[in-house]
Amino acid sequence: MIDFKNSSVFKLKPIDNEDAREDFQKFLIDGEQMIGTFKTIRDQLVFTNKRIIAANVQGITGSKVDYTSLPYSKIQAFSVETSGTLDLDCEIEIYMSGIGQIRFEIKGSFDLLTFNREISQQILG
Repeated sequence: MIDFKNSSVFKLKPIDNEDAREDFQKFLIDGEQMIGTFKTIRDQLVFTNKRIIAANVQGITGSKVDYTSLPYSKIQAFSVETSGTLDLDCEIEIYMSGIGQIRFEIKGSFDLLTFNREISQQILG
């Protein structure tokens, strides 16, 4: 499992859902759809309409992958911070039962307000 407690920030770049790891599709249950996909250098993170799935690529060859599923039902609070004039990155912070605070920094152009609405519907709905 990704060590969320010792990783203060996850710096992510948005990518198209079609560019997500193929194996993410195997984790989705009936009615579950990807609504946002992000990557770091090797790792990927997918927000679905039910949870967040993180793929942590391990080892030199990258053939070993750890998958962590974070269900929205365990989120106690969340916040978003839009980008500014000089700071072009935006942030999402979630507070999960049993894990604590997780902060995702999204680099580059990203429509955080629309994404926030979609995630809010899943968490609060």
